[in-house]
Amino acid sequence: MTSSQSGSLSTHAYQDSTPMPADVPKVAEIGVTSAPLKSAAFFLGAYCKEFNDDFMLCKNESRDPGHCLKEGRRVTRCATDLITKMRENCLQQFESHWECLERNNQEYHLCRKPERTLNSCMFEKLGLTKTIPGSPAGKLPIHEVQNPIYKGIQK
Repeated sequence: MTSSQSGSLSTHAYQDSTPMPADVPKVAEIGVTSAPLKSAAFFLGAYCKEFNDDFMLCKNESRDPGHCLKEGRRVTRCATDLITKMRENCLQQFESHWECLERNNQEYHLCRKPERTLNSCMFEKLGLTKTIPGSPAGKLPIHEVQNPIYKGIQK
């Protein structure tokens, strides 16, 4: 015999009532989804490098999640600052690139054209360049190749 139980899905966002410690600086959430974050990822890495390095060093010191809240808040503030600057200066190019990523399963190689316009805007207006960590020295970065040759992974 089967039984039926009524669903109880809440339409309200979950709010954790536990207050943050007083010594942790208050900061708002970034307010973007994964596609805009991925679009801005390399710029965020360069722009917020010092804060990211401090956060990672802190995480290596202790496995306690509360140990690095201050450093994490600084990273969030830095990311919010850059996203705001990107929206103010390169809104059309930024939206074009992250919407392309959204439509194409977050694959960079399918969105090179809007990526190039975003990269040039970021350089012209904010002085930031996209650099991929660990790229071979002396070789043209993959995002700057004009006519890439795609081939299968296996031969």
